[in-house]
Amino acid sequence: MKPSTIVFDVNETLSDMSPLAGRFEEVGAPASLAKLWFATLLRDGFALTAAGGNRSFAEIGAEALRGLFAGMDLDRDPDAAVEHVMAGLAGLGLHQDVPEGVKALKAAGFRLATLSNGATGVAEKLFNDAGIRDSFELLLSVEDAPAWKPARAAYGYAASTCGAAPDELLLVAVHPWDIHGAAKAGLGTAWINRSGVQYPKYFQAPDYTVPALDQLAAALA
Repeated sequence: MKPSTIVFDVNETLSDMSPLAGRFEEVGAPASLAKLWFATLLRDGFALTAAGGNRSFAEIGAEALRGLFAGMDLDRDPDAAVEHVMAGLAGLGLHQDVPEGVKALKAAGFRLATLSNGATGVAEKLFNDAGIRDSFELLLSVEDAPAWKPARAAYGYAASTCGAAPDELLLVAVHPWDIHGAAKAGLGTAWINRSGVQYPKYFQAPDYTVPALDQLAAALA
């Protein structure tokens, strides 16, 4: 079935999170710690979900930073360092392929929404700054769902809120774990593979694979 609604992951899929490495350097921490921090954040969010909990992205992110900064020789108080890094999330921009990709999908007649493990306010600012907010009908967060992605309940929440059956939705993400979770929940999937890496064979394969979002509309056509 051709999807009627395209649901986007936000963090890393739409937003370019690479500038956060500079935030780590600015507090006296290695830039490489940014990737470890994000992986730690996701790990702990997934663990809470598996155990039946649901805490906010910001809360887990800040606490994960405190753990990583413990014992480090920073150039400021640890709490101030945590605040500085977390504030960087509000200043992120979109990947270059995103604005044109979103406009092409909207022009093709798809309903557009987001489903993020982060807060809706992050997506709101990203889209307003880029001038594409009007392209999105709904901005959804797992903070309002029973669980984080990739739990089935998160995708079910998106489908019910969009007023559509799961198989009418197409989840777009750069994260294979998100693609797998959406596929197991009955959604169509599209993997944005900007880095050219191999898709993990232990996850359910995506329905579509494109190297950039601005090529997805053509792939769907």
